[in-house]
Amino acid sequence: MLDRLVAAIDRHCVASGTDTAVPRLSLAAVDEPVEPAHLLYEPAICFVADGTKRTTAGELVRVARPGEMLLTTIDLPVTADLEQVPYRSASLRLDGEAFTELLVELDETGPPAPAAAAAHVTAPMSPELADAVTRWVELLDTPDDIRPLAGRIESEILYRLLRSSLGPVLRQWSLADSTTTRVREVARWIRARYAEPLSIDEIAAAAHMSAASLHRHFKAATGMSPLRYQKHLRLQEARRRLAAGDATAAQIAQAVGYVSPTQFNREYRTAYGLPPVQDAARLRAGLARTGPAPTRL
Repeated sequence: MLDRLVAAIDRHCVASGTDTAVPRLSLAAVDEPVEPAHLLYEPAICFVADGTKRTTAGELVRVARPGEMLLTTIDLPVTADLEQVPYRSASLRLDGEAFTELLVELDETGPPAPAAAAAHVTAPMSPELADAVTRWVELLDTPDDIRPLAGRIESEILYRLLRSSLGPVLRQWSLADSTTTRVREVARWIRARYAEPLSIDEIAAAAHMSAASLHRHFKAATGMSPLRYQKHLRLQEARRRLAAGDATAAQIAQAVGYVSPTQFNREYRTAYGLPPVQDAARLRAGLARTGPAPTRL
């Protein structure tokens, strides 16, 4: 089954992170070792068909191997490291509306079973789920089938996910007033204001939680505190701008919210191993040699 999925990905993946004609489906294919990628994951499920990927988000470390899936339920800055290549995966971007409709159809909108607090978890794919994902990707072979069948196969995938060990986590994700949903919303709130000077009390007020409760739930979900989460967003955006060569390091530091250039240089070097200017030069050299960096792994 995984061989079929790998073959289907190979037929249609031009570069890592390729979006496709199938709604919410993206593909990744990497043949040679690459440097760890610093990415912002949005809510999605990555189905690994070949290779091994390790992701790190704060204190959360997850490893996904062939036949396993990686669920991310909030916007999450991660470091993705391909420990084994060739690497092939298909990713489903989560659609809350489609998921809620399925729960209503199944009459499963009541209180869910207790779910893991982490927003970044792995689990094995069942043979039935792997088959559904394979058929979903294979729709790209027959474009006329995408419109009538893609939504139906996606519903089957979501159904089989509900019956997997990820089911409780996904039910929590879909609830309007669960702790998981509140953490997801506050993460988006921080993301929209990443360059602003935020205090933990201000973030807690936006989340309608006490500062202590917010810190506990947010760290359990993301592996980092809310303010450390904001710092990761700032540094990732600074790195993207530096690689593009849009402005000087000092200008970019100010644009992403740093008051002190010294603090920016220190935190940037801690995160990426080199001072901003040297890292930017290395990134641009890599882009010239190998093309655009992966946007999704």
